[in-house]
Amino acid sequence: MRSLAANIDFLRRFPKLPHLGGFGMYGRGLPSGVRSPLTEVTDFGDNPGGLRMFTYLPPNLPRRPALVVVLHGCGQDASGYDHGTGWSTLAKRYGFALLLPQQQEINNANVCFNWFNPDDTARDHGEASSIRRMIDKMAYDHRIDRRRIYITGLSAGGAMTMAMLAVYPEVFAAGAVIAGLPYGIAGNAREALGGMMAAPSRPARELGDFVRNASNHTGPWPRLSVWHGSADRTVHPGNADEIVKQWLDLNGLPEAPMAEANVDGHPRQVWWNANGETVVESYTIAGMAHGTPIDLVGNDERYGAEGAFQIEVGISSSYHIAKFFGLTRRVHQTDAPAEAAATGAMGMATGGRIKPFPPVAPVTLQSPADSAALELRTKPASDLEPAKPRRTLDVGSIISRALTAAGLRR
Repeated sequence: MRSLAANIDFLRRFPKLPHLGGFGMYGRGLPSGVRSPLTEVTDFGDNPGGLRMFTYLPPNLPRRPALVVVLHGCGQDASGYDHGTGWSTLAKRYGFALLLPQQQEINNANVCFNWFNPDDTARDHGEASSIRRMIDKMAYDHRIDRRRIYITGLSAGGAMTMAMLAVYPEVFAAGAVIAGLPYGIAGNAREALGGMMAAPSRPARELGDFVRNASNHTGPWPRLSVWHGSADRTVHPGNADEIVKQWLDLNGLPEAPMAEANVDGHPRQVWWNANGETVVESYTIAGMAHGTPIDLVGNDERYGAEGAFQIEVGISSSYHIAKFFGLTRRVHQTDAPAEAAATGAMGMATGGRIKPFPPVAPVTLQSPADSAALELRTKPASDLEPAKPRRTLDVGSIISRALTAAGLRR
């Protein structure tokens, strides 16, 4: 058992603990002179959680657009988190709608979503119900494609993301959690702190049951992308493993990753289902503390702005999450024929889905593992070397030949 002195030392970091849930203050609002593109919606029906609703609808929105729900962290607000992560920039570029619920200090002194409070994370109750009402408002007013509704969040927003995926799994096609915690591990602030500090390992079945018991849903479950910094001292990095374990149990998948690779220098693990569809992925951001990974010096994936808990690490989590959701397929219109050829010919992963492929000599893929190891990228194949080769297959050679056959590499 953790000593009393250790607990007291930990609690001192959270001066407003009774209302906090243990995530600390991140800094709020936009930098001076920066104008938010978000618009507040004040009438969206019953609001039992007392949240505020902000949206962004880019110009030339498609007739049946996708929707991404974005949940900020403690001490943040919707506009500040959007500015730091670049979600409205992505929405404008790729043509999807945004919904950004915002916590109020009257509900939580540190403006955290109350992810640890059962009254706010049960189906049709509290904050979870308010977010669900906002989604319905967006879907009705803007003809949202209900098959393409997604959710993501940081820290307390990440933990609330897990709650929404658990209590309303039928609503979401996929979700992404950054520095969050599994659903159901805490029922009060004390338990939340314990989970954050130590990430105690639980049986996979127990974790899965937390989600199964949250609704009458029996599957299929939303796909999930998990992100966590290896040097996070606010939310123990072991929570990422517990989240993955929880979602693998729901999908009946083994805990050992089916493929491993480096993406922009950071390890990524992948699991797919019997249909070859990627259902769980996990990124470990080497050396990163608590926050959202951003990339401001990369090539074509610069989204967001560095700031409090928006950390430059050479990889844009927002871009890769949007890609996992399947929302980046409109990038580089002039390259679309080449991308389509590569996707159809090789069955590569695009937005988390592996397409079937007809035989194209001289490439031969023997199993789902071979195709899942391939990423449709214009970077050199060396950027995607498997971290731990599991067979004698020469993956590097396959990638090189596949890109060449697709016309994406000479």
